[in-house]
Amino acid sequence: MANQYLVSETLSFLQKLEMNNNKVWLDANREKYELCRSGFTQLVQDWVEAMILIEPAFSGQSAKTAMFRLNRDVRFSANKNPYKTNFSAYLAKGGKKYPGAGYYLHIDPKGSFLACGIWMPAADILQAIRQEIDYNLQEYENILREIYDAGKFEEMSTERLSRPPKGYEADNPAIEYLKQKNFVLALPLTAHDLSNDQFITYLSYQCEQLKPFAEFLNRAVDSSAH
Repeated sequence: MANQYLVSETLSFLQKLEMNNNKVWLDANREKYELCRSGFTQLVQDWVEAMILIEPAFSGQSAKTAMFRLNRDVRFSANKNPYKTNFSAYLAKGGKKYPGAGYYLHIDPKGSFLACGIWMPAADILQAIRQEIDYNLQEYENILREIYDAGKFEEMSTERLSRPPKGYEADNPAIEYLKQKNFVLALPLTAHDLSNDQFITYLSYQCEQLKPFAEFLNRAVDSSAH
């Protein structure tokens, strides 16, 4: 099963793309790119179908709606390389534009991973998440504890405010969570994981462990102005 996803070929292609990040090289290797893209598309489609069984709200989504383009938006970036050097996809109950928590799959020769949560939420959503944690700290900590016990999950970003956010005191029991700017848990994926015949089963199982975390965050998001 895993061989149909062309994992080793894809990692090799992405590694070469990083060293030759230009249109001339990609055009010369277009056939290889399309082959690897096809393998990743099949992987994402199988993942989506497995995830629908876990989260019916994903029904109607597909690899096409979940995958990101290879082209980078370089308009406001100092890095003018035209292409990303990874393949990635995102699943959220409202699609890629949903402002709440979802599941992100990142395939990259420098380090692949599965992530779940919200990265750099808008101010009103951030405020809603902080309030949800403040009001339901024990529930939130229980969710995190069970997830950490289930596997090698870790915070994707440990960046925090240096001072308590407005409206909260330094002695608030939840203060370290309330200082967070991002709410994302990640699980590293090795080349062996990606090449395993049971990868989709493994991936969907890990997402199932993360589901309570996503649901907690989305409860806050859905109760906000959005």
